[in-house]
Amino acid sequence: LLTAVALVAGAHHKELSSPGAPEYQSKKLMSDNGVRVQRFFVADTTNEALEAAKKLNAKEIVLKAQILAGGRGKGVFNSVLKGGVHLTKDPNVVGQLAKPMIGYNLATKQTPKECVKVNKVLVAEDLDISRETYLAILMDRSCNGSVLVGSPQRGVHIEEVAASNPELTFKEKIDIFEGIKDSQAQRMAENLGFLGPLKNQPADQIKKLYNLFLKVGATQVEVNPFGETPEGRVVCFDAKINFDDNADCRQKDIFAMDDKSENEPVENEAARFNFLDLGGSVKETQVYQAFKLLTAVPNVQAILVNIFGGIVNCAIFANGITKACQDLEPKLEGTNVQEAQNILSNSGLSMTSPVDLEDAVRKAVASVSKKCHLHPDPLGKEFHFSIRRVASLITVKEMVVSLGGK
Repeated sequence: LLTAVALVAGAHHKELSSPGAPEYQSKKLMSDNGVRVQRFFVADTTNEALEAAKKLNAKEIVLKAQILAGGRGKGVFNSVLKGGVHLTKDPNVVGQLAKPMIGYNLATKQTPKECVKVNKVLVAEDLDISRETYLAILMDRSCNGSVLVGSPQRGVHIEEVAASNPELTFKEKIDIFEGIKDSQAQRMAENLGFLGPLKNQPADQIKKLYNLFLKVGATQVEVNPFGETPEGRVVCFDAKINFDDNADCRQKDIFAMDDKSENEPVENEAARFNFLDLGGSVKETQVYQAFKLLTAVPNVQAILVNIFGGIVNCAIFANGITKACQDLEPKLEGTNVQEAQNILSNSGLSMTSPVDLEDAVRKAVASVSKKCHLHPDPLGKEFHFSIRRVASLITVKEMVVSLGGK
């Protein structure tokens, strides 16, 4: 068992997350599984976009750049076109709109500074929305399974809605053996404001979304907005699906859809070496490559390493670490721990040997504080609570979840 936390000072970087799907792939998965979405086509060229717009024969058409980033509507292309989302009632101009989009880089608030190249556009029927709500199915550790979350108030950040108006956020814990019940789907539909005969539509869509959630091994299916048209149709207008990256052996078709061209190079490099998933078959080279990736990040000021050597010899980790790192806070327990400590002690690296994990976190933060001229304990009691919680979460059976914020 190994946990490595890089302490970063002043960095602005993309968070590593579970594999996700761009909008057109999410919409196709939903459509193939009976979930109602707008009619759409995907185009790789301006001619394909034009033909798709004509085939739709819609009153209004929306053209969307397809990248794995939010804020597309307010983005800017290096072709000088403003906005990655455009509306038109004339299908004949779709080709002209697509021309400065396909093959050009789009910058949004969520893209890296070098922007992301747009290779595809979504050409879809634009529908009027008379009412917008929020719906998601998430894996929830506290529920030991999945939970249905909804709000009649659509929010770009549902966390803000939950914080400001908790009475407008509803949850339904889904039993992993029984699955979603009709009564739960109906109750959520009512809580979202779908009343009378109309509530049967959203309830049916909710059950189909849950079936999709199970089928594809998802960790999140978020629909925002889960809306209603003036004609009384319930539609999933926009969707985000994240997948369990441990399910790639069971979900080969899903993972084959993954386009790694949008990833930062360091993410692809990390995937090559099974980054920090150091199980019983780990080799010294694997440890070396993992820590080379960590130390290559310019703003990383210290690395806290927690190793519990069981099946794997601690000495393997120690040798790999010493070849890759310059400044460490190591904590080791288990097989050949003394040999590993000797390797690290004789390595010439700048390091401190902590008493336990809480002490390790304190020493790592103190190290960063000195380098960055910060107060040695800038976060006070809140930080003390956080590191105690982290120390309690790292056990032989379970690895820590995340370190963020405090």
